[in-house]
Amino acid sequence: MPEPMRLQKYLAQCGIASRRAAEELIALGRVTVNGKVICTAGEKIIPGRDMVTVDGKPVRSAEKPVYIMLNKPRGYVTTVRDEQGRKTVMDLLPAELGRIYPVGRLDFDTEGLLLLTNDGNFTHRLTHPSHEISKTYLVKILGLPSPEALKALRTGVMLEGRKTHPAEVLVKHREIGSAVLVITIHEGRNRQVRKMCAAVGHKVVFLRRIAEGSVRLGDLPIGAWRHLTADEVTGLGGNPHADN
Repeated sequence: MPEPMRLQKYLAQCGIASRRAAEELIALGRVTVNGKVICTAGEKIIPGRDMVTVDGKPVRSAEKPVYIMLNKPRGYVTTVRDEQGRKTVMDLLPAELGRIYPVGRLDFDTEGLLLLTNDGNFTHRLTHPSHEISKTYLVKILGLPSPEALKALRTGVMLEGRKTHPAEVLVKHREIGSAVLVITIHEGRNRQVRKMCAAVGHKVVFLRRIAEGSVRLGDLPIGAWRHLTADEVTGLGGNPHADN
């Protein structure tokens, strides 16, 4: 995981104020982290992942904002480091990109579109439930889904005592003993697509994220990466031209 940093140190590094002045801003309740007012100077944040504001205005890192799309292969964990020594998505990226972090997660055995950035405000917008950024997956399941199973996926299924939001489900094609679906969800619960399919009696044997919001994976090869275009960043609610 990225190294935590004291909030007042982060504010100072971003040029907001000296550390002492930053502590005063915090004590006055003028600083929020992920929408929560922070009044304790010792609070720690993760630069590039947590959204920090002062007087309601986003605090931006002094670093140039970086926005990356990676086509994550299966067999990689979506963390900066792994205590078990497994390969991480950072192993696929050059060090010259600097300190960037994954936006959300893809499971170890899931492949496809993964965004990475050093912009905490951008990360917060994409991961906060209130924004309901859509995520689209190509899903291969065992068995052929019945009309009732498809309806349940589309209207919501119970997972861990809570019903999922309505999903968009398209049957791409049927095979002998299996089917390929395109599923779009608007929330980000743990292993959600796999659990949704299991709830209607179908095991997922292949899962690839192909879109997030208006950004599509396209023909980017497995394991390859590219910078997002300015239009793609804007389409996800970011500001690629913000001063940092």
